[in-house]
Amino acid sequence: MSYQLAIFDVDSTLIEQEVIDLLASYTAHGDKVSEITDAAMQGAIDFDQALHQRVSLLKGLPEGIFNEVLNGISFTHGALELIQELKSRKFKVGVVSGGFHNVIDLLFKDLQLDFIRANFLEVSQGVLTGSILGSIINRKAKAEALIEFSNQHQIPLKNTVAIGDGSNDIEMVKLAGLGVSYKGKPALNEVADVCLEDTDLRSILQYL
Repeated sequence: MSYQLAIFDVDSTLIEQEVIDLLASYTAHGDKVSEITDAAMQGAIDFDQALHQRVSLLKGLPEGIFNEVLNGISFTHGALELIQELKSRKFKVGVVSGGFHNVIDLLFKDLQLDFIRANFLEVSQGVLTGSILGSIINRKAKAEALIEFSNQHQIPLKNTVAIGDGSNDIEMVKLAGLGVSYKGKPALNEVADVCLEDTDLRSILQYL
């Protein structure tokens, strides 16, 4: 199969952390948010409801927190090298995340990605309001993002690769020509074509 496009989840896939947990660590609700995040990624609770609940607990954080949390983010081993290699192979490379443009746009600004889709945290008068702007990027929206991304570049879905780790990646991973679970939750492993446990994300290259 000649793959031409790759779309990645961000949190716990391209990066080692969950950005919402990092943001919550600056509040009094860090542990609670982390518990909800884990349950949502396992598919134990509704993603949309869990996101609204967690975001509400971020209310009052200053807008400058987005730059602050960048210091706590580390890329998964091999992630940057993998993106560079895919680009050298003329892949279209994008990300779709249940996280936030407010942080992701800063994180990936130098990588020249072809597609970025995520949620927007509302900011008013310099502080987070505890709300999300627009529709939520959930498992359905992630699949729709893959379709949109592939259509933009006239690449058939059978020639696409989708990589994620949580239950909200299920529809996207099922839809792609090659669906990859990277150190994923059991619910995602059940539907993925490939399950990677190697910590080096470049191990996906052997399947391309």
